[in-house]
Order: sequence, then C-alpha cells, then structure tokens
Amino acid sequence: MYNTKPSFIYGFHGIDKDVAFEILNQKTEFKLSSNKYDWLGNGTYFWENNYPRAKQYAIEDSKRKDSKIKEPFVLGALIDLGNCLDLLDQQYLDFIKMAFNDLKDTLVIEGKELPKNSGFGKNDFDFKKRELDCAVIRWAHELAKNEGVFFDTVRAAFWEGEELYPNAGFKSQNHIQIAVLNPNCIKGIFLPRDKVEFPTS
Repeated sequence: MYNTKPSFIYGFHGIDKDVAFEILNQKTEFKLSSNKYDWLGNGTYFWENNYPRAKQYAIEDSKRKDSKIKEPFVLGALIDLGNCLDLLDQQYLDFIKMAFNDLKDTLVIEGKELPKNSGFGKNDFDFKKRELDCAVIRWAHELAKNEGVFFDTVRAAFWEGEELYPNAGFKSQNHIQIAVLNPNCIKGIFLPRDKVEFPTS
C-alpha cells in the first residue's frame, strides 16, 4: 500500500568514453553485467544521484590490469524504477531473508555449499566479491517469477570505504546503487554537466 517510489531517479554509469558515445549515438546499448559476484545480481549498474562516485569508480577501474575503460567517463540516465526490488524497504528485506533460507535449504538437499562473500584481495575489507548476495538476489528473482512477479530494477544502499573519522558510522564511499534488469526503464541518456554559476544580479 505504501511502497510506491518516486517515478524517476538520476543514475550515473562509469564507462569508457568511446563506448559512452556509441551508446549516446544509439550504436550500442548498456551492457548487462552477469558476474557471479555482482552485488545486486544481473543488471546494468548505476550510482543513484551520485555523479562524483561514478566518476571516481571509472577512474579506479581504468587503473586495473584488464580494464575495458581506457578513458574514464560518466553517462547519466533518467531511470524509471518500475517494479523495484528495493532493499531499503522492509517488505523486500523480509523477502530477501526468506529467499536466502529457501536457497540454503535447497542447496542442503542437493549436497552443495552456499557461496560466500569475500574480498578480491588482502586489503579488501568491503567484501566486494559478493557471491552469496548475488546468488540470493538471483534466487529471489526466480521465486518471484514463480509467482508471476518480475522486477525491473534492484536498489540498495552500500557502506563502503574508510571511516570518515574514528569510530564513525559513515564511510567515505557510501552510496545507493541501482541494477536495471529491464532496459526499457532507462528512459533517457545524457551527458552530465558541470555546475554553471547563476548570475544573481
């Protein structure tokens, strides 16, 4: 009854500049990520209302050995959340917990182990390799489909990075992320602008 979200949000996607202009010129589409460690399962990932974090990510990614980002860039998108599996909403948190228990019981019957969340390296304390979370989200989608429900997007908050100050509850890279499964929810794509000073006199 109360779970309707604002229709549209701004999403920002860190990407290679050449690929960004191919998308803008409708020569290609956003890629759907399907890694088994993706935090929110399959989807095209956007930083909600957070251009600086998307830019920061693109720069960080470009420094990795096998990165596809040669020139860091950011595309903006106008996104309709549609039917959103929103992990900032209690009913969906309860659903994900139920999905986890169902997945665990199923794997026990099949004699298989649950995937685990872990870091990519010794100094990764944020568990960015989220194989358990990805498996649970994917399982939740399957459970929903069995009931005739299809989610267009997934939305969640992440506490990431170093503490802003000693014993802080806030971290340097906190953000909200959106995974878009239904490409029709991307209503428009744009080049983000730098702020223009508005004349006051």
